[in-house]
Amino acid sequence: MNVFFIEFRDPLFGIIVFFVLVFVITFFSYWLARFKRKEDHRHLDKFLKQFNTLPSQSELKVLITKGELSEKSWLLLAHSYAKNGNYEKSIEIYNELLKVGDKANYRDTMFLLGKTYFKAGFLERARQIFLEILKNNPRTPQALNYLLLVYEYMRDYPAALEILEPLEELKKDIKTDSAYLKSLILLNDLDMSTDVKVQKLLEIYKQTNQLTYLIFEYIFRVNPKLAWENFDISKAELLVDILWNIDKKDLNFDIIMQNSYLRELYTAKGYIQKADKSSTFELDVLININKSVNATLSFEYICNSCKQVFPFAFNRCSSCHAIDTSRVELSLVKDYHKDFSEENNSFQ
Repeated sequence: MNVFFIEFRDPLFGIIVFFVLVFVITFFSYWLARFKRKEDHRHLDKFLKQFNTLPSQSELKVLITKGELSEKSWLLLAHSYAKNGNYEKSIEIYNELLKVGDKANYRDTMFLLGKTYFKAGFLERARQIFLEILKNNPRTPQALNYLLLVYEYMRDYPAALEILEPLEELKKDIKTDSAYLKSLILLNDLDMSTDVKVQKLLEIYKQTNQLTYLIFEYIFRVNPKLAWENFDISKAELLVDILWNIDKKDLNFDIIMQNSYLRELYTAKGYIQKADKSSTFELDVLININKSVNATLSFEYICNSCKQVFPFAFNRCSSCHAIDTSRVELSLVKDYHKDFSEENNSFQ
């Protein structure tokens, strides 16, 4: 009988059987894992589908009350809605969580709701939320900071100034905020004369050595002569967009000739011929190209704090809310204004 089973004792047969078993196990493992992934995706798609259709407020209440998802998951979902700009749905989730969620997280959820109201532009509702938080927890600096922003956006600058007092008691640095709000009060005072405004703004600037862009943007606009006399030319790069657009008649060439950057800037502009080159690439190109080439400077603004880029000037970053952190970046563009002027002249 052993003769008939000799192949089972053959080592080569054993190796073949081993590899067959490995293949079968691998084959079934692969398809089982694939089936499991497919089932997981199907359940996930089913779960996400209910949010893609944006459940109504009543449906949302039922979903949250059923407790199929943890409160943390709902908070993450609300944050995701807000991040994508769907503030309405985010607000609905926060409001429902305040009704049925864990009371230990009540204040945090209230704060998130207030932030979302603020981002959505519902300033009065945001104000009420932050005031309610501070009523029960007066030493909450995050709520105080956002309440300050709410008052600032509502242009209620005196009320914003009052917020600085409790922040100072909490050992927060309020010097920049104080100077900024006082400057805004001056700039928005319709009863104050321009000359008085300029003098008071210069006092703030000399006391703090901050808010260069905010203060001198206004002074260069209303009194260029006084602006040149009080401007720290070492900070010319902070105001390059303003300086570039000043009318030639309003320039102080005595001051300009004392600073290499200003000489390069206005040589690039074509107002003077006092620089052969510049360490700033864009100015160097404009200095050396043929003046018949239609090119000029364009500006964008970067927050030194959060590195966000904006197409417009700002004094408080709308992303991180830092004050006086704007940096101007230059770029070369076609001078459409020159094209338009030449086109108009051709019809005269």
